[in-house]
Amino acid sequence: MTSPPHTGSAAPAAGSDKLDARVLKIAGVVVLSAIMSILDLTVVTVAIPTFVNVFETSFAIAAWTMTGYTLALATVIPLTGWGADRFGTKRLFITALVLFVAGSVACSFAWDITSLIGFRVLQGFGGGMLMPLGMTIMTHAAGPQRIGRVMAVLGVPMLLGPISGPILGGWLIEAASWHWIFLINVPIGAIALIAAIFILPSDDPSPSESFDFVGMLLLSPGLALLLFGVSSIPEMGTIASARVLIPAIVGFILVVVFVFHALRATHPLIDLHLFKNRNLTVAVLSMSLFAVAFFGAGLLFPSYFLQVRGESTLHAGLLLAPQGIGAMLTMPVAGFLVDKIGPGKIVMAGITLIGLSMAVFTQVGADTSYTLLLGSLFVMGLGMGATMMPIMTAALQTLTHHEVARGSTLMNIVNQVGGSVGTATMSVVLTNLIQNREFAGPAIASQQNPGIRAELEKVPGVLEAGLQQAGEAFGNTFMVAVVLIALTLIPAYFLPRTKPKAPVEDDKEAAPPLLMH
Repeated sequence: MTSPPHTGSAAPAAGSDKLDARVLKIAGVVVLSAIMSILDLTVVTVAIPTFVNVFETSFAIAAWTMTGYTLALATVIPLTGWGADRFGTKRLFITALVLFVAGSVACSFAWDITSLIGFRVLQGFGGGMLMPLGMTIMTHAAGPQRIGRVMAVLGVPMLLGPISGPILGGWLIEAASWHWIFLINVPIGAIALIAAIFILPSDDPSPSESFDFVGMLLLSPGLALLLFGVSSIPEMGTIASARVLIPAIVGFILVVVFVFHALRATHPLIDLHLFKNRNLTVAVLSMSLFAVAFFGAGLLFPSYFLQVRGESTLHAGLLLAPQGIGAMLTMPVAGFLVDKIGPGKIVMAGITLIGLSMAVFTQVGADTSYTLLLGSLFVMGLGMGATMMPIMTAALQTLTHHEVARGSTLMNIVNQVGGSVGTATMSVVLTNLIQNREFAGPAIASQQNPGIRAELEKVPGVLEAGLQQAGEAFGNTFMVAVVLIALTLIPAYFLPRTKPKAPVEDDKEAAPPLLMH
């Protein structure tokens, strides 16, 4: 198994609570890289209408610039744990950065929608490895007693990416061109690459366990097919479609077969024996429900401002800023407290805040007070800062050194699958609710089409009624998210509520302290 080498001066004592300069520098490299990867999940959303016009394609096809990226993430994440053990986290991290930046440059030179989708897949192969590798590197650097605080640092791009992505994308498209939503990654990636070379501790990978080719042939395509089917639900408008059912069922079967294979294999691609760890199991259940609710609701917030309130893309992104501000305030505090008293109480409080503030959105209409909405988003951000990364911390802080890479890979798979399921679920519920309301669909279309708006305004009260119906459809969809958030309280209740104890390492696998020049 991989062990960080001794390369110089001593790190702080294992019992030290302080995040020293060495750990903060490593965190800076990881966060800078994670920002690029996570921003690219959302920054493209505002460019889809531009792709439709520039490449003369349909919205459904242009949306695959997002779906292809997501599928690439899901495909490569399972390989990351083995790759980190085999080649070392630093080498693999640098490789992932190079792939991501190369994919970004290629995307900016795309000549048609097919080439753009292909280059987005290349981008996703690099981006998919950055987050689990970053979590592994930071966990090794900080040690189990400080995981809460370093996870809080890593949580900043995870929570702010969906908020700042639409703002950045809208501004770049308006100020320059669509090419710059990809080219912006080049200078950031270059800085991250140079910093990674000089700051991350050197690798000294030991001979690795054999690669689980059978597991790879089962899990990677299984996840990709499952998410392809789920991601096709909004486009097809129903689950009962061959394009949805066939890949989803085949993917699900492959994943189930992988589970049976992994339980028998000596060195499986994903070590399911990690579920013997109670804290990790409870964290996985909590993260599954939270990811479905959070990422699903994350789709609804900007859509409400765009489709019901008629805001521009840039303004819709800015209106989400209170959520990010709230998260930034509580995240460092939550990280500190998790290291002191465990994640259980922190997560329960965070989920409660999210549920209460999201309940406000179940009552939205066409003219709901912005003061009320922005205040609710701020409170929701406070809850988010005390939820996502503390759950991640609960999963990782009791794992031994050699289990961390596999544990972080597992949590990222859960996050990815949960997010895709949540987005598809909310999209289908919202679409069906809008279709069941007579004037909601035309009213939403009128926000972006002056011609339709002029037609609706010819009949007094129709436009207003349609927008109110659309607001009610959003409110009812938010109710689904609230129920899921409430259900998250059940597994979260069993998260540890005491200061974590350092995991017991086997002598042959115990990791020496991270040291560096």
